Amino acid sequence: MAPTRTTKEFRISDPRTNDRIRVPEVRLVGPAGEQVGVVRIEVALRLAQEADLDLVEVAPNSKPPVVKIMDYGKFKYEAAQKAKEARRNQANTVLKEVRFRLKIEAHDYTTKLKRAEGFLQAGDKVKAMILFRGREQSRPEQGVRLLRKFAEDVAEYGTVESNPTIDGRNMVMVIAPHKNKSEVKTEQNAQRAANKEAARQARGTTGAEPEAAPAAEPAPAE
Repeated sequence: MAPTRTTKEFRISDPRTNDRIRVPEVRLVGPAGEQVGVVRIEVALRLAQEADLDLVEVAPNSKPPVVKIMDYGKFKYEAAQKAKEARRNQANTVLKEVRFRLKIEAHDYTTKLKRAEGFLQAGDKVKAMILFRGREQSRPEQGVRLLRKFAEDVAEYGTVESNPTIDGRNMVMVIAPHKNKSEVKTEQNAQRAANKEAARQARGTTGAEPEAAPAAEPAPAE
């Protein structure tokens, strides 16, 4: 008799489980990952029932199909948690804008450069834009030089995705980050975990009871 777990609801995208696996033979993997070998489906179902677990088809296209004895409810829950974590870590890259004047002061340039570096380090793209005024439009080569200098200055954090182009009265260039937002998020999480572990170890070290000093020997009688 098939396990009672077959009464669970399932979706078309779910793997076949228990008595939904309708093949004469399967290659069975035990609950601890041990290779049992090719057995009749009745034997595999019986072993799953005796372990109070599910029989789950994990490789339907194999000959014969590969099935595993597992707690399918727990497996689905853990898979859902992993998918949730992946969605939380996933973030769409944002196009941030940094605007320059052709005759920008060194201090203003440095400020905008630092801002752009912060955007790139966070995994966002940077749209660098030069705003031409009046006769400046007749000197596009100066805009190209400024944007190329900017690209060189942020090369540690990003690379040119689109070269300088004229857009109306402006000139624009796009810098893409070396690391996308998901990679940045993963590194930040790992760093936070490392910091917590270091703090925990530091507390354990400083919280240890100091060793008692040895008692002083009595002075010799005169």
